[in-house]
Amino acid sequence: MDILFVGDVVGSPGREMIKEYLPKLKKKYRPQLAIVNGENAAGGRGITESIYKQFLEAGANAVTLGNHAWDNKGIFEFIDQAKYLARPANFPEDVPGRGLIFVKINQIEVAIINLQGRTFMSPLDCPFKKVDELIVEAKKRTNIIFIDFHAEATSEMQAMGWYVDGRATAVIGTHTHVPTADNRVLPQGTAYMTDVGMTGPYDAILGMEKEAVLHKFLTALPTRFEVDKNGRKQLCACLITVDEKTGIAKSIKTILINDDQPFFIE
Repeated sequence: MDILFVGDVVGSPGREMIKEYLPKLKKKYRPQLAIVNGENAAGGRGITESIYKQFLEAGANAVTLGNHAWDNKGIFEFIDQAKYLARPANFPEDVPGRGLIFVKINQIEVAIINLQGRTFMSPLDCPFKKVDELIVEAKKRTNIIFIDFHAEATSEMQAMGWYVDGRATAVIGTHTHVPTADNRVLPQGTAYMTDVGMTGPYDAILGMEKEAVLHKFLTALPTRFEVDKNGRKQLCACLITVDEKTGIAKSIKTILINDDQPFFIE
């Protein structure tokens, strides 16, 4: 089984890249499962029901979120009915939505877990204790367990990878928007990457207009950040090959699409 994971979709530029390239990526690599992180998909913050459905229509089988999950208040109206949408599992128990979802592909179930880090981020329940619970729950149904770990600190991301090595199929980081070059299969068989990167503006700073971010750094004054909608665009993803019976990852490769690394169907 091959799993395609596309990193943080940012605003309309990111949505445009999903619409154009997700079908092309599926045609080229033929993954059995496609997952998209959509927590920045609506104007750079949060997601709407229509965008969630657009991702599914473009070919995604599941959508994960992160620290901006609740920024669009309309999410409370649909998240409990969105069975292919996962929000961070380590929110308190009475929070709407699910942090563990299952997707069935050709009679094989895949568990998808979304977790949020705590270092330099809002205080939530311990993601390490929560992942212990969720792995036990997931393994009652499947050995294939994909984890989107939405975190700020690279050390916390690496710690999660080593913590679940051999117990989860993959731990892929999101949130920092900058793709890392450390994709590997850990010794016990868990595919790992500190951050898969973001899908959206290419000539921007973390997807936001450069001028506003530079003004913030130069003046230390409060500055409103807006998604850069006028420049070039990029897509960041990874492709994981998995043993369907054991859930052990065989390989992980990065996929980058931008003007410097054009996409080709061979």
